[in-house]
Amino acid sequence: MALKRVHAVIIGAGAGGGVVAKELATAGLSVVLLERGKWHSAGDCRKDDLFNQRTQVLGAKFGPDDERNPRVLVDEHGQESLVVPSDGGYSNNAACVGGGTFSYGAMAWRYMEKDFRMRSTYGAVEGSTLADWPIAYDDLEPYYEKAEWELGVSGDDSNNIFKAPRKKPLPMPPLPPSKEHRILLPAAQRLGLHPFDIPMLRNTVPYNGRRSCMRCRWCVGFACELSARTGTHNTVIPAALATGNCELRTECMTREILLDSQGRASGVAYFDAHDRLQEQPADLVIVCGGAIESARLLLNTKHRLFPNGLGNRSDWVGRNLQSHSYAGANGLFDYDTYDDLGPGASIAICDYNHGNPGLAGGGMLANEFIRLPYQFMANVPPWVAPWGLEHKEFVRSAYKRTIVLMGPVQEMPLFDARVQVDPKVKDHWGIPVARLSGTRHSHTIEIGRFLAAKAEAWLKEAGAIQTWKRGFGKSLSGGQHQAGTCRMGDDPKTSVVNKDCQLHDVDNVYVIDASVHVTNGAFNPALTILANAYRASANLLRAWKGSKAA
Repeated sequence: MALKRVHAVIIGAGAGGGVVAKELATAGLSVVLLERGKWHSAGDCRKDDLFNQRTQVLGAKFGPDDERNPRVLVDEHGQESLVVPSDGGYSNNAACVGGGTFSYGAMAWRYMEKDFRMRSTYGAVEGSTLADWPIAYDDLEPYYEKAEWELGVSGDDSNNIFKAPRKKPLPMPPLPPSKEHRILLPAAQRLGLHPFDIPMLRNTVPYNGRRSCMRCRWCVGFACELSARTGTHNTVIPAALATGNCELRTECMTREILLDSQGRASGVAYFDAHDRLQEQPADLVIVCGGAIESARLLLNTKHRLFPNGLGNRSDWVGRNLQSHSYAGANGLFDYDTYDDLGPGASIAICDYNHGNPGLAGGGMLANEFIRLPYQFMANVPPWVAPWGLEHKEFVRSAYKRTIVLMGPVQEMPLFDARVQVDPKVKDHWGIPVARLSGTRHSHTIEIGRFLAAKAEAWLKEAGAIQTWKRGFGKSLSGGQHQAGTCRMGDDPKTSVVNKDCQLHDVDNVYVIDASVHVTNGAFNPALTILANAYRASANLLRAWKGSKAA
């Protein structure tokens, strides 16, 4: 039996897709929300760091599963390998209702004004496709505010003199300071820095019917049994379903966007939870699968008008893949710095995001989320053996006496850091898999070294008796906070979507996730994804002229 036509089908129930579903359904449009993963509950919150999603040694806890979802990775030496979600090179995002917002750290950063004007600020960076966004901070500001108040953000950034202007404060106060926070705060002030409480999508007081954080150590990578950590799974998606206009279908893998003879989208073809091929007719197709899977879907959508993939006439789909390379330092103290209060991360500085001599950008620095013992074992200093008695003794003695300062680097986008579809390898459903290739830009590595030195100086000022830096190499950056593969822009020759996230080539297909980010800032991008989804939805609804769908 043919499925009933709807106004919009949305692919991906993560940060972008959840917001779009709620906004469209609330406006009265009929919506089908397709999610390739499951809708997990607190019952999936096993307190065991071997199952923590950030280690992934026993598989990707919140999907996708290894057996059905391979990718091909081409390393910096040109060597190909088949990787699965529990492999580091896979560049995995959670595949579940809520997407990454189901298990993330929940930092809720607004990008800075200069983050939208990187090319204008720093000029051309040789070998990079560095460019300005077609929108400015002012275009997003009201939607940042909407996300902060509708979903709920806590924190206090009043001491962040570098932040972009805001019209309203955050709706919730920060959590009380942890021991690490109290150690780091005066040290930063002595260095002339401007520390403040990190904004978080995490309830510090009861908010919108959800409880406040109980500060357990099992936070990042786990389900929150209190629903205190905010995601689309416990806010906008339930709101969308409550309208009666939105239907959520889980364990549904989208194969391609269906196009009519004129090249306009008529719906999507997907495999349902029982591996049956279904076709969902729709007036609008909105792609929200994350930078790798969204690009993969467009590239797998072939048509006589789009032989190289939908939206890819200028060969920009899948290009400019970036994520966040993290740089920083560890500091060992001669007393306990650990007080077992989650989420761990609480204090940050933005003194080094911009204005660093000789550098195109920089990055935020903050203390890290709680490292569970398994994770800590992988981060011993270089002078300690990586295994054996010496290793064990160091872990036992140092686990509660170590502070980590890290931050995401403002990466330089590269044309050849990319997602393609592999010509040979297919997934469980017979769909060509993502093929990842490319490297980091050398300037990204240079910025990382700069930030690592600044983190080390902060730790030394705080009293660390030993420090060791944390950096990264040249290999492809595509995992954490992936972005850039469906770049927004005014020129169809150098971008995939326009400033409203609408494909240049087909006016009833949108991409609304971090794929469209021109640059990735030097912050966790979750709040920017949410804000841009609110903005793009508002513009879509203003342009909506109706249809014959029910």
